[in-house]
Amino acid sequence: MSTAFLSRLVPDLAPWRSSRDFRTLFFQGAITFFTSFMAMIALPLQIKHLTDSPLAVGAMGAVELVPLVVFGLYGGALADALDRRRLIMLSEAGLGVLALLLLVNALLPEPLLWPLYVVAAGVSALAGLQRPALDSLMARIVPHEQMTAAAALNALRYQIGAIAGPAAAGIVVASAGYAAAYAVTVAGFAVSVLLCTRLAPAPPSPGAERPSLRGIAEGARYAWSRPVLLGTYAVDLAAMFLAFPHTIYPFLADELDAVWALGLMYSAGAVGSLLLGMTSGWTSRIRRHGLFVVCGAAVWGGAIAAAGLSADIWLVLLCLAVAGAGDMLSGLGRATIWNQTIPEELRGRLAGIEVLSYSVGPQLGQVRAGAMAGWTGTRSAFWGGGLLCVGAVAALTALLPSLVTYDSETDEDARRRRAAREAGAAEEREAGTAA
Repeated sequence: MSTAFLSRLVPDLAPWRSSRDFRTLFFQGAITFFTSFMAMIALPLQIKHLTDSPLAVGAMGAVELVPLVVFGLYGGALADALDRRRLIMLSEAGLGVLALLLLVNALLPEPLLWPLYVVAAGVSALAGLQRPALDSLMARIVPHEQMTAAAALNALRYQIGAIAGPAAAGIVVASAGYAAAYAVTVAGFAVSVLLCTRLAPAPPSPGAERPSLRGIAEGARYAWSRPVLLGTYAVDLAAMFLAFPHTIYPFLADELDAVWALGLMYSAGAVGSLLLGMTSGWTSRIRRHGLFVVCGAAVWGGAIAAAGLSADIWLVLLCLAVAGAGDMLSGLGRATIWNQTIPEELRGRLAGIEVLSYSVGPQLGQVRAGAMAGWTGTRSAFWGGGLLCVGAVAALTALLPSLVTYDSETDEDARRRRAAREAGAAEEREAGTAA
């Protein structure tokens, strides 16, 4: 295999070299994702332990849904009106407090069930407030032409946490209990807050309006007027709602007599995503990012369906890994299109809508998977949802053809956004020369 070919596969590190804030957020996110995934795995396991009900586990998604919708939209408006660094830091501190509450509950002689749902709702609300600020900050600190590379590195960081976190959670919960897993999460958030203090201030754009329903509606109208953006939201919502069976992994593991592999099941998707991320250098040279979105989502749904039809645990793990690679490919396309086309003054509000598109789907998907598994069985909840996902992606591709034909060099919004970034950079250079 030639050196030139290998160089095309190695992840593009240009954002890492060009932005100090990107490097800081990379380390901050790596710590947060690792410790958060420990809690994300321990929480449904604890609910299963207390109730032994797939519906009770799936209900966690329903509890998280309303706070995510409300605070995701409001968080987008806040991200356009406030200093994004401060918003990120305060939200991270709040998430640490909620992790502390989980720790206290787990240390009780008889842990209570209702605090688990309350904390799940609180985490959803704070994540909704924080994610628009994080996502909109990325478009400011990374050069326009490095957006795909930045998305790949961010996804790589996420997948490392998604692999190590669940694996560690399975070991820690089995050997030391739920309290130990939650204690690690608390410590992780404490370190994350300290790293957030190293970020440069990120004040709002000049003339930014105060958060309001009118401002949120303005962002929604912009998204509705852009078929490419609508396509990214719709495809992701369909894929996650119809084919997100994570909450019923423990029940599939029971049916396959492979409880030992539960941590591997949670990590398998991340392994597939990681492999794609480690060979993502070629994605920086692609301009048709809409193809990433639809092809990746179709692979996700098809692989989830195959996992539900498989009777061998190793084949299930392979299918979940393929699904993870498809999900990451779709995510790279979405993130690139969002960051390349959305104006800076609307970035926070549109990031709030983005939070809904890639978060509400999984929350509803948890409810769908838990309810369907309770009514028709665990396997049908897998393969039925996967096939519906593939069908939905095909239908949306036909309804929104501009998503498939998106080209970063010719798209009007992408060209306008690039020109605005170049003009801003020129003004900063002139100001520096004058000083």
